[in-house]
Amino acid sequence: MEFKKGELFCGPGGLALAAMQTEIFGKNGEVYKIVHQWANDFDEWACETFRHNICPDRPETVINCDVREIDIERLEPIDGFSFGFPCNDFSVVGKQKGIEGNYGPLYSYGVKVLNIHKPKWFVAENVSGLQSANGGNTFKKILKELENAGYTLTTHIYKFHEYGVPQKRERIIIVGIRNDLGLKFRVPKPTHGPANGSAYVTAKEALENIPLSAANNEMTKHNEKVIRMLKHIPPGENAWYKNIPEELKLNVKKVRLSQIYRRLHQDHPSYTVTGSGGGGTHMYHFKEPRALTNRERARLQTFPDNYLFMGPKEKVRKQIGMAVPVEGAKVIFEALLKTFAGVEYPFADAKWEDIYF
Repeated sequence: MEFKKGELFCGPGGLALAAMQTEIFGKNGEVYKIVHQWANDFDEWACETFRHNICPDRPETVINCDVREIDIERLEPIDGFSFGFPCNDFSVVGKQKGIEGNYGPLYSYGVKVLNIHKPKWFVAENVSGLQSANGGNTFKKILKELENAGYTLTTHIYKFHEYGVPQKRERIIIVGIRNDLGLKFRVPKPTHGPANGSAYVTAKEALENIPLSAANNEMTKHNEKVIRMLKHIPPGENAWYKNIPEELKLNVKKVRLSQIYRRLHQDHPSYTVTGSGGGGTHMYHFKEPRALTNRERARLQTFPDNYLFMGPKEKVRKQIGMAVPVEGAKVIFEALLKTFAGVEYPFADAKWEDIYF
């Protein structure tokens, strides 16, 4: 069973790589796998990264344009579909405009793909802030439209560090299976953490033994004051640490974001990798007084070292931050393929069993 997958808002290919790396054997030895069919993203460099790593022999299958310009009816037929629709208007860091914002309505193009192409399954991803945007009404509206397209939904907040990702990153994942197939996806049971018998993967473990020749591993140049300040910030603390000398403290009186010059802690998973923001938001090493390199950020997102990100340094940082952690996504695709193969796996209760909650 080979599922041809399409993808909107593909970014640099975290979901796609996870899907391609997943292979399940059925009860009679048959192989279940996912292959690339087409993808789209507005970001030029993300598309270049996707082409280089996911489909170098079929670069024309990656469409670089605004999703609103795509003739969805003319896209090639697909068996599976994924879309990490833009989160700008749903993030708790932003104004949470929801579907009233510039990006909020773009989920509807994913719904349109479902209504036109009727794939057997889909995987949709967004920030956890989606649940509270517009008082929760946006979330309910999106779920209802996905259900009305003809799918049985399983909606859950995945804490990726509970699945072996060295990063505390929470995302809402909606898995839908077409109603006529009579299948129900179950949330795969977490594998890491005190309750699951396996320790979390730490930032130190994730950043070990990066080859000196690894791509996207350029260091950030800091001024002397930043370096001196970082030396006074212990692992796990940030720019507001009380023992920073007065002359090195930041002159900020209003909003004090916790990730500003925040250093990783070697004994814990990292905090969430992001792709935007100015000085102080680049993530900082637990031992060395410096920002992480893009390759180190990619390690926290569980991309392999041979995954080459295309574009200038800041464009690469953006791509890595917008991606879905590869190893976290693989857990979901493995469970999805097992569902189709009739192979049992340990599962947990979904956060939302009823779309009307």
